[in-house]
Amino acid sequence: MTQSQNPRLPAFDAGEASPEQKAVLDEILSGPRGNLNGPFLGWIYSPELAQHAQRLGAFCRYRTGLPLRLSELAILVTAARWQAQAEWYIHYPIALEAGVPAALAEQIRTGAEPQFDEPDDALIYAFATELYDAKRVSDATYARAIERFGREVTVNLVGLLGYYALVAMTLNVFGMRAQGQQGQQGQDTLPFPE
Repeated sequence: MTQSQNPRLPAFDAGEASPEQKAVLDEILSGPRGNLNGPFLGWIYSPELAQHAQRLGAFCRYRTGLPLRLSELAILVTAARWQAQAEWYIHYPIALEAGVPAALAEQIRTGAEPQFDEPDDALIYAFATELYDAKRVSDATYARAIERFGREVTVNLVGLLGYYALVAMTLNVFGMRAQGQQGQQGQDTLPFPE
């Protein structure tokens, strides 16, 4: 489970969960995620938000039409932009397993100029970076995305970026850490400075 470093939220006790909270938890645990690692124990204090958000998240993570490698790359770009400790910690190994090169991930994490071997990686990075930096996507980048991925998947990419920004905000506001993120002597293993 994601744990809070800051006591902004009380520890969640599933034994005292409302029927609405239990329904959300059951759906998350029986779905493709199978765990509560991420923002869910923050959202659970608003069960209706939690239910809508986790369903949107399941779509954005598993059904956008993007290959897993590109979805995970977009999530890493988001985590780095928001310096979301738990988001990076959770998705970094998934991204590597999906084929994102470790050197590219490290360049994104540190804010170095990324070097791309794959044109699709460069396009995802350009799209996400333009959206986060300029709050818009240029006509040229948009046209490249439509040509490469089609309209529906491009719309889904925007949704994925927006969803994972919501995740990052939730994790950051409530100081949430991922399960296993605490290292030896209780020290956090943090990808970004606090």
